[in-house]
Amino acid sequence: MSQWQDRKAIGDAHEQRVAAALRARGWTVHPCGQGTYPPAVRDALRRTRSALRQFPDLIAARGADLITIDAKDRMPSTDTDRYAVSTDTVNAGLLFTAAHAPTPLYYVFGDLKVLTPAEVVHYTVHALRHRSGVYHLVGTARAHRFDEVFGSTGTAAAA
Repeated sequence: MSQWQDRKAIGDAHEQRVAAALRARGWTVHPCGQGTYPPAVRDALRRTRSALRQFPDLIAARGADLITIDAKDRMPSTDTDRYAVSTDTVNAGLLFTAAHAPTPLYYVFGDLKVLTPAEVVHYTVHALRHRSGVYHLVGTARAHRFDEVFGSTGTAAAA
């Protein structure tokens, strides 16, 4: 498998895990973004710098609440005490959040911890940056627990 195929397989599995965790908490979840487009559109997006490349992976609703999720997992060889979120992803996330307010966008990481684009920027504005400047590096201790943001599995019965 190519590196891209490896990353895609890991990303797809993580999206499915996040969707299942949300459903267990009473959310109705639907895929969106690049993964839902036909191959010709995905190929064209790969060759552009459009913020559409960074569109959220999932959209979910519970009652009147509507949220979007960008599932972020990493290759097994990159485990550290920090999340690395690309600058392009964060910039697109900030644009998405502004354009679609009040619908929030959440990054859900492989350990099912959660941050928003604004939190990533806030926690990294005065922090050590990746030497290339391409990534925001955020300490994992800064992230919120999944249940704190989306409710516990007992929430499903109450919803």
